[in-house]
Amino acid sequence: MQLFYSPGIKETDRSFQFSKEESKHIVKVLRKRLKDRLFITDGEGMLYEGEITEANPKQCTVAILKGTRSYPDRHYLHMVVAPTKMNDRYEWFLEKATEIGVHEITPIICERSERKSLKMDRMERVVEAAMKQSLQTYKPKLNTPVSFEKFIALPPRGKPFIAHCEPLARHELKRRVMADRDLTILVGPEGDFSSTEIKKALKNGYVPVSLGKNRLRTETAAIVACATVAMINNT
Repeated sequence: MQLFYSPGIKETDRSFQFSKEESKHIVKVLRKRLKDRLFITDGEGMLYEGEITEANPKQCTVAILKGTRSYPDRHYLHMVVAPTKMNDRYEWFLEKATEIGVHEITPIICERSERKSLKMDRMERVVEAAMKQSLQTYKPKLNTPVSFEKFIALPPRGKPFIAHCEPLARHELKRRVMADRDLTILVGPEGDFSSTEIKKALKNGYVPVSLGKNRLRTETAAIVACATVAMINNT
């Protein structure tokens, strides 16, 4: 099964035309032909099965045969992760987090952040590709970068956690996560959150957690958090 993403498709559609770029990929690269079946998602839970009625590399058209809705997870995971110095590491995090199962991602700019901007169009493409590759019908929400000060003042969704490396009292994340609950997890940059940031997070109700005994890179720590939540919710 190969999945295509088209946010413009609707449940009332009887046929659908792909964009010129996607049409060229379908016909020229994948060599799809008349009457071949395609699967399309809108990224909001719908999976459509279509049959090619026009295999035109400039305007590939399918007849919609049926649509199936998948229901959202009973838990919601919002990962708030500082951008890494190297872009490819953050892209790796986005890809793997999407494959494992994340619902929302917010890049957070901290005192010790070495990178303060991201190419959001490229990041969106990474998330989209990972969603299609892992055959998911819900596309994670990717927010624009926000400062720590602004984010920490907002009410978190569900139980809020902050993963840091300071020698302070911390709980193991795996012992604090409960199935079917909403979660917000903060992961800092290379160099960790500052002491001031940690204090502000604790003051705002964030629970300090550890992701294990080893010191982890930002992107690794974020993936460990995603995997921990997924494991607890998928057992």
